[in-house]
Order: sequence, then structure tokens, then C-alpha cells
Amino acid sequence: MDRDTAEVSVTEMPGARAREWAEYHRDVAATTTYVYDFVWDITEDAEGPFCTDVDGNVLLDFTSHVAAAPLGYNNPKIMDRMAEFDMVDPTKIAGQDFYVSDGSDPGESALPGPADLMHELVDRTGHYDLDTVFLSNSGAEAVENAIKICYDDSGGGKYGVTFDGAFHGRTLGALSLNRSKSVYRKRFPEVPGVHDVPYCDDRACSPETCSCGFFVDDGDTSLLREKLDPKTGHVNPEETSYIVMEPIQGEGGYRFPSEPFMEEVADLAAEHDIPLIADEIQSGMGRTGELWGSDHYPIEPDVITGAKGMRVGATIANEDSFPDERSRLSSTWGAGDIVAAAQGVFTLRAIDEYDLLDNATVRGEQFKETVRDAALDGVTDVRGKGLMLAVEFESPDLRDAVQEAALRRGLLTLACGSNVIRFLPPLDVTEREIELGAKLLIEAAVDVN
Repeated sequence: MDRDTAEVSVTEMPGARAREWAEYHRDVAATTTYVYDFVWDITEDAEGPFCTDVDGNVLLDFTSHVAAAPLGYNNPKIMDRMAEFDMVDPTKIAGQDFYVSDGSDPGESALPGPADLMHELVDRTGHYDLDTVFLSNSGAEAVENAIKICYDDSGGGKYGVTFDGAFHGRTLGALSLNRSKSVYRKRFPEVPGVHDVPYCDDRACSPETCSCGFFVDDGDTSLLREKLDPKTGHVNPEETSYIVMEPIQGEGGYRFPSEPFMEEVADLAAEHDIPLIADEIQSGMGRTGELWGSDHYPIEPDVITGAKGMRVGATIANEDSFPDERSRLSSTWGAGDIVAAAQGVFTLRAIDEYDLLDNATVRGEQFKETVRDAALDGVTDVRGKGLMLAVEFESPDLRDAVQEAALRRGLLTLACGSNVIRFLPPLDVTEREIELGAKLLIEAAVDVN
């Protein structure tokens, strides 16, 4: 496949073989969240955002597997480097019981491993004074360990603060922080003492005109400030172990916070010395045009959680935040996934080498301008930072219809919130690819209307 000339080509979506494969999969798979019967054929041509399914349809994937494939399919920026090595077996070791090296001197690895990935992450979070990393298997584990170290570091503080619309994972501790769809949490036990406040996504907000309910008393104060007030609040700040937030909410609807809201969160975290956890699992790794979503806002994270495009889970904080006691934290495979660690390092280096932060910013603006200029009926908002993009519709039914129509044309997207389609093109997406993706979306929306 020549990415520079590849075109979307769809006969039927989903086709007969895709339906057959999906049925075969579901025969033994637990019920989960499969969106539609897209079945990637791993033996066929795929590069960047273009991929081929089992029926021979060539599709444009603007999901990047929910940001877990930040450079799309078979990208030579990663694959060429990986191809230089003869892989070994096992490629996963007991990475918090043993260490691994390619035989070179420390820091000089041709095939970088978990230690190299951790050093790369520390180099890129130094502006937040974060110098220590704990690797795990997934984003949910990264969040679990973030709240664990905050509970531990606070000496047993019993409260946490989360935000309306939040999604932090599906393990029980992470579920306790979620405030998006009720199906995620209902009838499951929860970590006690987790309080919530509105997430202010009124981007034109000033404290005096706030429409979300976060600021109160004509903007003189906020609900969070009232909760944490040492004299009149009901959440003792001295017993509050953390504030956890997505700098940009993902599953909750690609909600982008207001500046006054972020300033207030930052001020209160500093005023009461409450650790601030930034969940960067979807917004990190260059997705927004900065390496971390937090970099856009006046917050100073004490802990960053990452995964997806990082290829493993990571909890990043200052050394003093982590327990000294051996075995207090452990996760066998996260720090021992040799291939994933190399992919994570090569992704970070590709972001630097190919100026992908700038590309994300420019191409994201191109997408927003193109879709806004189309003035589509039923579209209420087009928003985004970098290549973390969203189109909001006036109803869930219209959103679903447009997403289905886009799929039939060969554009893969994902929904979020109640009425939003999200777009996550590869970080090196080209002008031509953005033009093609926007065209397919616009055609789908016009067709539905």
C-alpha cells in the first residue's frame, strides 16, 4: 500500500466475512463494547490511517484504536526500527523481579527496554518535577496505583475528589472514580469517600457566567472550594488524599475545560496541598499537540497516569510520592514487556524527530475548519485540541446515524458522551488524509439529513 495515494474503497460494510468473523468471536467472548463489525485483516495492506478488512474493504481509521496506536497501522517510523532486531522469546519477563538489557551500556540500548522507557518519560515530565515511574499493564492499573500512592503518601487520608463525566477505567478502584455512564458502576462495590463536583466545559466561561454549576454565588466561589473549606466544608482537606481529573475528558464526551475552572482546581490543590492526579491515558503522548494534555492548562500535576500510546501503563510522580517499602507496589508484566517498551520509546522519539506535536496542531485545525465551514445541519459544536477532535450533534440518534453512514463510506470513528463522535487520526496524519476524512464525514452527515 502506498499511503500517499491510497484511497478508501468499500463494497459493503460490514461484509459477509466480517459478519462471520464477528459471530465467531462473540461465540466465546463475554459481552462488552464492540461498536460495529469491523474486522481488520492483519495479513493485508495497512499503513498510517489506512487498513484493509477481511472483505477487502480499504478503510480510513480515525480512531487509532482509541489512541493506543498513535501512529496508526504499520507505520515505518516504528516498524523500520523494530525490524532491525531479532525478537526473543519470552518477550515478557517478570519485570519487577528481574531486569533486562540488550547488552549495551545503560542508556545506550539499540533495543530500548522498560528502563529506557522510564527514563524517556522522566525526561518529558521534568517540568512537573516528576522523576520516578511505576510501569504496569494498562491504564486502569496506572490509575489504581496513582490513587494507591496518594492514599499511602497522605498517611491514610480517606477522601478523594473526582469530576462529573469522569472515566478512569474499569477495575474496581478506578470505577469508584467514574462519573460517566451509570452502567459502568451500578451494583459494584466502591472505594468510599470519593466526592464529585461539576467539570466545567463551558469554554466561554467566566466565574460570573458559569453555566455548569461549578462556580456559585455569582462567581465568588466554587463548589469545590466550599466542599474543602476547613471551617464550613464537609470534606476535610487534611484528610483528602487526591484530586483526580482528566485534563480533557475522553469517554465523557471529549469535554475541554474552561481556563477559570482549571485555575481554580490548581489553586485549591496548591492551597490545601492535595496531590493532583492527571489522567493522561487518552490525552497524553502528543494527542493534543502538546505531549501532555496538562501542558495546555495552568495545573501542576503531582501524578500523571499514562497508557495507550505509551504501549504500557505508567504512573509517574516524584520519588517522595512512592512508598519505600518493598512489595508495597508490584505488577509483574508491566515493567517486563520488552516489545511494548521499545514501541513506547520509538513512539516518543518519533514525536520529536518528525515534529508530530506541530503536525497534530496544524492538522487538527484543518479538520475543525473544514467541518465548521460545511455548516452541517444538526451539528452543535466542533471542538478539539491537536488531534483529539470531536463533533457534537443535537441528539444521540443523529450522532448514531451519522456514524453509521460514515462507516458505510469507509470512515472508522468512535462515539463518546451521549451525542458526540470523536476523531483520533494518527499523529502524522497528512493534509490529504484529513481532507479525505472530513469529506467522508460531511457526506455522511448530509446524507443522513
